[in-house]
Amino acid sequence: MTGGSLLQAIRGPVLLLALGLLMTADQLDRMSFSRTWPVLLILFGLFKLAEHLGPKDPRPPDLNQNDQGARNV
Repeated sequence: MTGGSLLQAIRGPVLLLALGLLMTADQLDRMSFSRTWPVLLILFGLFKLAEHLGPKDPRPPDLNQNDQGARNV
Protein backbone atom coordinates (compact mmCIF):
# COMPACT_ATOMS: atom_id res chain seq x y z
CA MET A 1 0.00 0.00 0.00
CA THR A 2 1.48 3.32 -1.05
CA GLY A 3 1.42 6.46 1.06
CA GLY A 4 -1.34 8.01 -1.03
CA SER A 5 -3.61 4.98 -0.81
CA LEU A 6 -3.02 4.72 2.95
CA LEU A 7 -4.09 8.34 3.35
CA GLN A 8 -7.18 7.69 1.23
CA ALA A 9 -8.00 4.65 3.36
CA ILE A 10 -7.81 6.49 6.69
CA ARG A 11 -9.29 9.83 5.60
CA GLY A 12 -12.93 8.80 6.10
CA PRO A 13 -12.48 7.19 9.53
CA VAL A 14 -10.41 10.14 10.80
CA LEU A 15 -13.02 12.65 9.61
CA LEU A 16 -15.82 10.62 11.23
CA LEU A 17 -13.85 10.42 14.47
CA ALA A 18 -13.27 14.18 14.41
CA LEU A 19 -16.97 14.76 13.71
CA GLY A 20 -17.91 12.56 16.65
CA LEU A 21 -15.49 14.34 18.97
CA LEU A 22 -16.76 17.76 17.93
CA MET A 23 -20.39 16.72 18.41
CA THR A 24 -19.59 15.17 21.80
CA ALA A 25 -17.88 18.39 22.88
CA ASP A 26 -21.00 20.26 21.73
CA GLN A 27 -23.29 17.96 23.75
CA LEU A 28 -21.13 18.38 26.85
CA ASP A 29 -21.33 22.16 26.45
CA ARG A 30 -17.54 22.39 26.04
CA MET A 31 -17.48 23.92 22.56
CA SER A 32 -20.26 24.88 20.21
CA PHE A 33 -20.32 22.83 17.01
CA SER A 34 -21.27 25.96 15.10
CA ARG A 35 -17.83 27.35 16.00
CA THR A 36 -15.76 24.17 15.52
CA TRP A 37 -17.08 22.65 12.26
CA PRO A 38 -14.31 24.30 10.18
CA VAL A 39 -11.93 21.81 11.82
CA LEU A 40 -13.47 19.16 9.53
CA LEU A 41 -12.69 21.25 6.44
CA ILE A 42 -9.13 21.81 7.64
CA LEU A 43 -8.61 18.08 8.22
CA PHE A 44 -10.03 17.24 4.80
CA GLY A 45 -7.74 19.80 3.16
CA LEU A 46 -4.69 18.48 5.01
CA PHE A 47 -5.44 14.94 3.86
CA LYS A 48 -5.86 16.06 0.25
CA LEU A 49 -2.62 18.05 0.43
CA ALA A 50 -0.74 15.07 1.92
CA GLU A 51 -2.12 12.79 -0.82
CA HIS A 52 -1.01 15.25 -3.50
CA LEU A 53 2.46 15.77 -2.04
CA GLY A 54 3.00 12.15 -0.95
CA PRO A 55 4.74 9.39 -2.89
CA LYS A 56 3.14 8.33 -6.14
CA ASP A 57 2.52 4.76 -7.25
CA PRO A 58 5.50 3.96 -9.54
CA ARG A 59 3.47 1.57 -11.73
CA PRO A 60 1.02 3.03 -14.24
CA PRO A 61 -2.48 1.56 -14.02
CA ASP A 62 -3.14 -1.43 -16.30
CA LEU A 63 -5.85 -0.15 -18.60
CA ASN A 64 -6.02 -3.32 -20.69
CA GLN A 65 -7.09 -5.82 -18.02
CA ASN A 66 -10.28 -6.70 -19.92
CA ASP A 67 -8.44 -7.24 -23.21
CA GLN A 68 -6.21 -10.08 -21.95
CA GLY A 69 -8.63 -12.77 -23.14
CA ALA A 70 -8.62 -11.38 -26.67
CA ARG A 71 -4.82 -11.41 -26.84
CA ASN A 72 -4.52 -15.09 -25.98
CA VAL A 73 -6.36 -16.18 -29.15
